[in-house]
Amino acid sequence: MASVSSESLAKALEFLEPKLALASIELPKELFAVLEVLDANAGLRRALTDPARGNADKAGLLAQLLRGKVSADAEDTVAQLASTRWSSERDISDALETLAVTAVAAVAEQQNGASGLNKLEQDLFSFIEVVRGNHELQRALDDAQAPVEAKRALALKLVPNASQTSQVLISQAVSNPRGLKPAALVGRFVELVAKRQQRWIASVTSSIELSEAQLSRLESSLNKLYGRQLKLNTTTDPSLVGGLVVKVGDEVVDASVASRVAELRRALAS
Repeated sequence: MASVSSESLAKALEFLEPKLALASIELPKELFAVLEVLDANAGLRRALTDPARGNADKAGLLAQLLRGKVSADAEDTVAQLASTRWSSERDISDALETLAVTAVAAVAEQQNGASGLNKLEQDLFSFIEVVRGNHELQRALDDAQAPVEAKRALALKLVPNASQTSQVLISQAVSNPRGLKPAALVGRFVELVAKRQQRWIASVTSSIELSEAQLSRLESSLNKLYGRQLKLNTTTDPSLVGGLVVKVGDEVVDASVASRVAELRRALAS
């Protein structure tokens, strides 16, 4: 995505996040359903990405199209996408797909924490391995003439112990691959799930190796701050001089001496 679209996607993800704490699997299903409508309607995509149309006009168009057919959360999420700028019509559809997959991952996370995300990732990997190792399966799942329900049923049989969230993503990849091979699209879903998993990992860089007691106190503090049991990955970097740099997901807390010195230098230079 170009920078304009990437910024709009970031805003949409930020908008969606508060809704994910209590979201059910129905939310991503609804978002995928709207995605299918967008993919099938170039005129609608143009209308929603036209910078000359006002947000109220776009909101009215969406209300006419979606109200009563999807939840308020789903409608608001799509409206948020339409209220921002996009470099291309395709980008708004790709962004909606990202939001839907993120919502699926959040449901898995909500149900079983990090283990739920691990299970989701493992199921998706299992599907990819089975399909890529069998050319007959690839042809059957890629067959444009085959009924979607038949392909979906076949795909789910390949991962018999798949979780509900895994089934949603596998079904989506088979029924609406969006120009990709189903296994390739599932691979893209894995990347998004892996990004969600980073929320459960705290990457800690310190100038010297931390003691067990220090690590224990740090882990306890981070768990309390983020409200979940984080896994600590630690490294040392003498160039930090002192202090710590902690990264959890996309959030970075730089409490190093090197960072403070750099800030002081910038202040003096200005």
